[in-house]
Amino acid sequence: MRGVNRVMLIGNLGKDPDVQFLEGNIGVAKFPLATTETFKDRSGKLVSQTEWHTVVLWRGLAELAQRYLHKGSLVYIEGRLRTRSWEDKDGNRKFATEVVGDNLIMLDKRTDGSHHPHNSISQEGGLEGMSSSDAPMPEPSPDIPF
Repeated sequence: MRGVNRVMLIGNLGKDPDVQFLEGNIGVAKFPLATTETFKDRSGKLVSQTEWHTVVLWRGLAELAQRYLHKGSLVYIEGRLRTRSWEDKDGNRKFATEVVGDNLIMLDKRTDGSHHPHNSISQEGGLEGMSSSDAPMPEPSPDIPF
């Protein structure tokens, strides 16, 4: 049996997307996404637990993130986990696990009452027929831990 690597998250951006353009004008966006679960502990007290995820979007999704997403935006992200490793400037091996997004749904409504254009976006669908898996992985900067 083959493995399955699928992630679905609904959460809020922790900061504005950081968008960079690689050779060939290929966009890549990174941002932290917070997901919060609320549950009752044994004493009946409501407890919230927040997890932080690093999300990476490629090409058209990166450009949409740059244009429409900001700190606090509520989004649905669907994608896969990818773990990268590199050596820092001191020669220590570092690892980062990221969610590489294939689908994005903006869940916020605009303040004027209308919805974002193209509220549901898929990297596989109509964006020049390219899949985010075709994108090269950029080399991590030695001074940035992601």
